[in-house]
Amino acid sequence: MNIFEVQAKSIFVRSRLPDADYVANPYTGCQFGCLYCYATFTGRFVHQPREEWGKYVYVKTNAAELARAQLAKWPESRKGATIFLSSVTDPYQGIEKKYRLSRGILEALRDAAYYGKISILTKSPLILRDIELLRDLKADVGLTITTTDDRVSRFLEVTAPLVSRRLDTLRELNAQGVRTYAFIGPVLPHFRCQPELLDDLFRSIAETGTQDIYVEHIHLPTYVRGRLQPVLHGQPESVQALYRGAASPAHRAELEGMIDALVSKYHLRLRLGQAIYHEEWIKNSTSPADAR
Repeated sequence: MNIFEVQAKSIFVRSRLPDADYVANPYTGCQFGCLYCYATFTGRFVHQPREEWGKYVYVKTNAAELARAQLAKWPESRKGATIFLSSVTDPYQGIEKKYRLSRGILEALRDAAYYGKISILTKSPLILRDIELLRDLKADVGLTITTTDDRVSRFLEVTAPLVSRRLDTLRELNAQGVRTYAFIGPVLPHFRCQPELLDDLFRSIAETGTQDIYVEHIHLPTYVRGRLQPVLHGQPESVQALYRGAASPAHRAELEGMIDALVSKYHLRLRLGQAIYHEEWIKNSTSPADAR
């Protein structure tokens, strides 16, 4: 893993995400190296090829100082804006233990008496370290849950914490009174022909006490397909065909029918009212300034 320490120009960047006004990404790159991750495009802002995804992280060492400086300049009216950590990296990946940048940003928000909504998305139990800050800020904390099978998780999410640990983290956050959500993203195409696996996924989330979910369809540009190909090799042709056709409206429509039924079955709330599939949303989830 190559770690580079850099100085950023700003940390809160305007967002085009459907339910966030600003995003904060304290790192560029991600140690977890998930095979399906669309954020590999941020490598172009730091001159890293897509093939190196998961092998480098650029650490914005001045992230906490920038957060304090920006917040000090914001008018009172802006302190009701929604801030999201993080759109193109994991704010609690392993090096957060050393650099504590996500914690530093949260501390800056707390000290500024920030009253806008703060939403965090991670795959890491490390977020439990900051539980007192999460409660102080009334933060909305999400864990990405893509499967209930740790073997599949290890194949697709490489060095990310196993999904069983993420489910335990959701359970602990709920027990500690932190508002939570699960991010089912991406919905793996093979669930369409193995509905029992999707049912198990929704049931497992509901059993943690989490009620709110986001759902995102998989985005499979050529470079992501290339990374997934070794995993799909040897799978039944029916499964491979589902991945090839994952962008089709028919595929998404059938999955969405299954999702709606499971939302009702397990008394969950689907945020945004539908599964996310919007290529422009993906392209606009960050900017060059945000990634640097």
